[in-house]
Amino acid sequence: MTARKLALALSAIMLATSLPATAEAPQNFAVLDTPVAVPEIGFADAVGQPRTLADYSAKVVLLNIWATWCAPCRQEMPTLDRLQAKLGGPDFEVVALSMDRKGPDAVRKFFAETGVQNLALNIDTSARAMFALGAVGLPMTLLIDRDGKEIGQLIGPAVWDAPDMVDFIRRRIAARPT
Repeated sequence: MTARKLALALSAIMLATSLPATAEAPQNFAVLDTPVAVPEIGFADAVGQPRTLADYSAKVVLLNIWATWCAPCRQEMPTLDRLQAKLGGPDFEVVALSMDRKGPDAVRKFFAETGVQNLALNIDTSARAMFALGAVGLPMTLLIDRDGKEIGQLIGPAVWDAPDMVDFIRRRIAARPT
């Protein structure tokens, strides 16, 4: 290998390893250059108890805004369930937040029909969270760091348990605050 080819190869390697985080984001996931604060939102859990994102402090959160009547949401929900089964725990949580006005029974029925077993039931029948977050449609998903700041988002459906997505989220979980 000539010195010129070696220099070009080393330059390519250095460029690839110095690309911004957006270069590693899969499936149209838009990563922010600087994390931004997420508006405070409130919702209810399966038994009607009030919840906020602060309940997940110190975890990386994948907040998915969805509804049972949204066809793309229905398609991606099983992949979110599998992602929660794979990565959920003390450092990570998928928070699937339903916007169903028919209440938690509609979500329970949907979970039963689709075999969702690993996601907690969270619901905002008022849809205030959707508007506070500026959702232009459903589904909309935010990746939130341990400090409660948005790292990035994806508007539209995704295959959340695809290997590239799982690896991407694992890297975000591993990135501890300094």
